[in-house]
Amino acid sequence: MTRSCASSPDNRLPLFDRRDSAPEKMAAPVSSKVPSYMRDHRQRLRERFDSGGAGAMPDYELLEMVLFRVLIRQDVKPLARSLIDTFGDLSGVLAASPARLRAVSGVGAAVITELKLIEACAQRMARAKVMNRPVLSSWAALLDYCHTAMSHRETEQFRILFLDRKNVLVADEAQAEGTVDHVPVYPREVMRRALELNASALILVHNHPSGDPTPSEADIVMTASIRTAAEALSIVLHDHIVIGKSCELSFRSEGLL
Repeated sequence: MTRSCASSPDNRLPLFDRRDSAPEKMAAPVSSKVPSYMRDHRQRLRERFDSGGAGAMPDYELLEMVLFRVLIRQDVKPLARSLIDTFGDLSGVLAASPARLRAVSGVGAAVITELKLIEACAQRMARAKVMNRPVLSSWAALLDYCHTAMSHRETEQFRILFLDRKNVLVADEAQAEGTVDHVPVYPREVMRRALELNASALILVHNHPSGDPTPSEADIVMTASIRTAAEALSIVLHDHIVIGKSCELSFRSEGLL
């Protein structure tokens, strides 16, 4: 039987329940749930950052400021120090893989997302300084970008910077991912992509997770193969840069190209 929507006045549902008519208690502000010593500490960090910038603060304190954005009611100093101890410095923390970050006690999904977001922003900022600009006249900015993107990677990555006839960077692409000491590179695929982008010149870049940018014999042979293939297509290979932890090696500067 279908129940009728009509009902007598005596059977109507009340517009509100008197028991619920009292105004709801407002939730306490987040700041009131944070112990006073933590609020004071965070305020001091903010003031120091506002007055002196990042240069006035060690890595672990900058990391604290990042962490207390997501761990609102937690003392984040121990976690910040633990992350720095594990990964060496702030750059290492930001570049660490989600799996390795998750292995640190106290790191959850929210912390990983925040760290990866900051890493992505840093890479975008560094990349913006070199994209669509003459690379050979902004070499320092190019090296900064390569270090930001690759120096803390745990496995080898091979990237190609594609340049037009005015040596303006028109594309930056990761072509291959490898292991801790090897990345497969195929000259035919490199040339195919260069032709697709109508590139006139190339710069090869790969990282050494060991931190030592000294090229291996395989690196030297691979570079020579790509140079030979490029010359056959009238494409210039400007350089091959190997990125280490804190320095880089240029094949051209070392006389290897």
